[in-house]
Amino acid sequence: MRTSGSRRERILDAAEVRFAGDGFDATGTSAIADGAGVPKGLVFYYFPRKVDILRALLAERLPSAPLCEPADVVHPGDPVSSLIALARSLSLGHHESVVLRTIIWRESGTHPEVREHLKALRDTILDLTERVLDAAIDHAVEPVMRRQAAQTFVAVVMDEANAQRFEGAVPDISGAARVIGRALAAARN
Repeated sequence: MRTSGSRRERILDAAEVRFAGDGFDATGTSAIADGAGVPKGLVFYYFPRKVDILRALLAERLPSAPLCEPADVVHPGDPVSSLIALARSLSLGHHESVVLRTIIWRESGTHPEVREHLKALRDTILDLTERVLDAAIDHAVEPVMRRQAAQTFVAVVMDEANAQRFEGAVPDISGAARVIGRALAAARN
């Protein structure tokens, strides 16, 4: 016999697959229960509302802070290598759950819970990127320039994570890091 914890995980697993395939709004709790092999009432026992399942998926199955420590990725004096190492460390486009990535990008436009989680993740990555740049750059850079460089890099990293869902070209993280590195080098105070 399975423990109640494993039934909860099966509910989340089934919801993740259904939400990714059919969308959150089109997925009924009966389909989740069937996919998990549990009675529908058990779904409501663990998650009183369907949106609570979505919230649990976001909270438990997506990266959360701290994503990494700047010291783990910084190459002093080399912001380009530092940004590339940061992107590899984050590995957002290669998150173990392609299914969950699909849910995040699809549902962010229609569900505030998802949008808020995605915004918090973006803000965390933005702050981390600024800290990495601070540690990697060996000259003074205006805070506004550093922030813009970080915003640019985060936009590319987030776009890469979204693009991984589709076949075809994805953004060139290394190329973006080189462009940002050159801009920062030119912006010496």
